[in-house]
Amino acid sequence: MAMVNRRSRLSGKPLLISFSGLDGSGKSTQIANLTSYLQQQGLEVHSLTFWDDVVVGTRYREGFVHKVYGSEKGIGAPGRPVNRRDKNVRKWYLNLARHFLYLADAMHLRSVVRKARRQPVQAIIMDRYIYDELANLPLSNPLTRLFVRAVAWMVPRPEVAYLLDADPEAARARKPEYPVDFMHQCRASYFRLAELLSTMTIIPPLPIAVAKAEVESAVAPLLDGSMARPRLTTQSA
Repeated sequence: MAMVNRRSRLSGKPLLISFSGLDGSGKSTQIANLTSYLQQQGLEVHSLTFWDDVVVGTRYREGFVHKVYGSEKGIGAPGRPVNRRDKNVRKWYLNLARHFLYLADAMHLRSVVRKARRQPVQAIIMDRYIYDELANLPLSNPLTRLFVRAVAWMVPRPEVAYLLDADPEAARARKPEYPVDFMHQCRASYFRLAELLSTMTIIPPLPIAVAKAEVESAVAPLLDGSMARPRLTTQSA
C-alpha cells in the first residue's frame, strides 16, 4: 500500500538525484544512506555510476593516461596511496580534448537517463554526474563557461544535485590519489561551477550522521510532491 501512495505522490516520473564532489568526500557513504532512506519510504531505487554507465570509451581513455602519463591503476586507500595522473594533467591540448569528450558524455547521459526513466522505479541515484567533468575544465575561460552552460542545458537536470564539500587534506587522507594542492584547486572549481549553474545543493563538511540528515532533508520535500528548485548553499571556497 505504501508503494502505491508514494507513486501517486511522485506523479510517475522518477526522481533524478546526483552526487558530486572531491574524491574522498563521502559520496559512497551518503549514496548508500540515501538509497536506504528512499527504500524505507517505499521507493524503488535504481543506481548508476557515471564512469561505468555514462562515460564514452572508458577503457580507451583510461588506457591512454596509464600508457602516456604513467597514471597508476587502482583506488587509493589509507596506507596505500595511488599516484593518479589523469584529470590533474592540465596540458592545453588535453583541455581542448576534454571539451569534445565531455560533450560526447553529455549526449550519452541523455540516453542513459531516458532509458533509466523507462524502468519501474521512482528514483535514480547517480554516483557522479556531468558536473564532475565540467568542474575539471578551465572555468576562468569565458568560452569554456559558455560551453559549460550549454552542456548543463542539454542534459537532464537532477531534481537534487548534491555537491558534497570536504576539507581537501581530510579527503586525501581517506583516498590518497591526487596531490593536496590539486585537491584544493578542484574544491575551488566545484564552487565556481555551483555558482555558475545555480543547480547544486551543497552539503558542507559535517559528521556523517549530520550530513546524512542534511541529504535527507533536501530530498524530503520532493517525496511530498513539492518540486521546488534545488537550493544553492553559500560556502566559502
